[in-house]
Amino acid sequence: MIDPVTLAVIQAGLQQVCDEMDLTFSRAAFSPVIAEADDRSDGIYSAADGSLIAQGSKGLPVFVGVMQFSTRTILERIAEGITAAPAPGDIYIVNDPYLGGTHLMDVRFAMPVWRNGAIFCWLSNTGHWPDTGGAVPGGFSASAISAEQEGLRIPPVKLFKAGVLDQEIYQIICSNIRVSEQRIGDVKAQASALLVGADRLGALLDRYGDATVTEAIAQMRQLAAKQMRAMIDLIPDGTYRATASIDSDGVVNQPLTIALTVTKGDGLTFDFAGSSPPCMGPMNSVRATTLSAVYLAMRHIFPDVPISAGAFEPLTVTGIAGTFLDAQYPRPVSGCAAEVSQRIAEAVFAALVQAIPDRVTAAPAGTSGNFGLGGHDPEKGRDYVMYQISGGGYGGFAGGDGIANGCSTIGISKAPPVEIMEQTYPVLFRRYALHEGSGGAGQHRGGFGLDYEIELLRGQARASFVMDHGRTGPQGALGGQDGALNRVEVIRGGVTLVPEHLSKAQDIALEPGDRVRVRTPGGGGYGPPAARDPALVAEDVRLGRYTAEEAARLWPKGATGTQNP
Repeated sequence: MIDPVTLAVIQAGLQQVCDEMDLTFSRAAFSPVIAEADDRSDGIYSAADGSLIAQGSKGLPVFVGVMQFSTRTILERIAEGITAAPAPGDIYIVNDPYLGGTHLMDVRFAMPVWRNGAIFCWLSNTGHWPDTGGAVPGGFSASAISAEQEGLRIPPVKLFKAGVLDQEIYQIICSNIRVSEQRIGDVKAQASALLVGADRLGALLDRYGDATVTEAIAQMRQLAAKQMRAMIDLIPDGTYRATASIDSDGVVNQPLTIALTVTKGDGLTFDFAGSSPPCMGPMNSVRATTLSAVYLAMRHIFPDVPISAGAFEPLTVTGIAGTFLDAQYPRPVSGCAAEVSQRIAEAVFAALVQAIPDRVTAAPAGTSGNFGLGGHDPEKGRDYVMYQISGGGYGGFAGGDGIANGCSTIGISKAPPVEIMEQTYPVLFRRYALHEGSGGAGQHRGGFGLDYEIELLRGQARASFVMDHGRTGPQGALGGQDGALNRVEVIRGGVTLVPEHLSKAQDIALEPGDRVRVRTPGGGGYGPPAARDPALVAEDVRLGRYTAEEAARLWPKGATGTQNP
């Protein structure tokens, strides 16, 4: 048994390895979605079964489970002889959603770390590439009905062999994606992050010894499971139910339902039986993403439990077979990681806020606001693919109001700076402000979403959206009201177009002067509006967050300083 101090130091050391990989990846990447928005993650995984050992603190939480499943799939395919066995210096690439992934744009690299002629562990990372081919620039096809329409699907293959980039495989990739000449920067950044991780991990192993670090990893996993069980013990025994709704699948204009029953027993069981069947459009979710969405929701609720495979052991997910939450090839899945995963987390929040209201918030905005724009810039003489993500309001909670313009539920990614986007692409941000009045009313109101408007300056372009919460707002909790809806408008030649599916559309032609305006959802309210302090309502009105009329409707008499009935 390792003493607690040494164990803590090794645990922090493994975390630092992952953090340095994250930093290297972002600093070296070419694409703003990685370099500025940090849509990426790095981690360390077991050589035995691919289970998670450590992940960077600044990586996307949704990748916590996904890369674990992806690494496990690589190990299984190597054992079966489907994928070539590794050698020192090899780095595998894979983006196949059905092999432990998310959607095609999340490209995963995996590299074995060798010690004394054997593999000690695997390092893996994921980066969101701005394009992987398919029907629309950026990959977020709102009306794809098969995987082939979404882009290039890559099984686990060696992109680097003995440290050298395989030009034949790389050229196959480049021949199937847009703006391929820019991908080499992201590819080298992604590989460099793994090499830095291997170097830092080697130093840690040299200092403490392979056997000691191996024992520490085993203890970390046991302690994480023990800590998660201790947190679960705070939940009263019982059964808790909730539902969450997705606007549509982008093809059939009808909502999809996530039905969830959470049962507290020895651990927690999340039963999704009764959810909608597989859908025609791209809002299906692969199994790895569905499980990861549950894991990340529990990370939101119990953030102090260390990230390790052990933290997932008390969590059981059932009832997804035969639903749109267990997509099988060739069901399209481009919306699974960015949107469906957040509806899954919302359902978890809505169920458990009933049991532990002091630890769970009302629903956050819960959409990544995926906006893709592709075209040709005549001034720079080159094609481009712009990918924009945006924040939204967080839900109110027992301790106060939700934050405004927070990152999505599934990650810590931030919207790229406006200045960077305007320098890189032929666009002008006409507006970038809070979506005032979008927070759901409650004792503690929801935070505000974002209101931005982009104008195309030159050339022709085509726009696509895969967002959500355009039909129903983020759920309020314990009597709180829902947050405001997501609103998308396309202004062409002075005429305003609202997409048929509200939050989803693709291949919209734009000319110079045309604009796109997006107002993202606010968070749900927490607690009955009548319980809100009238002084807080008056302050919101004074600051222009709500008009006096809106406040009077949402919090009757609250804006005047008179106690609500």
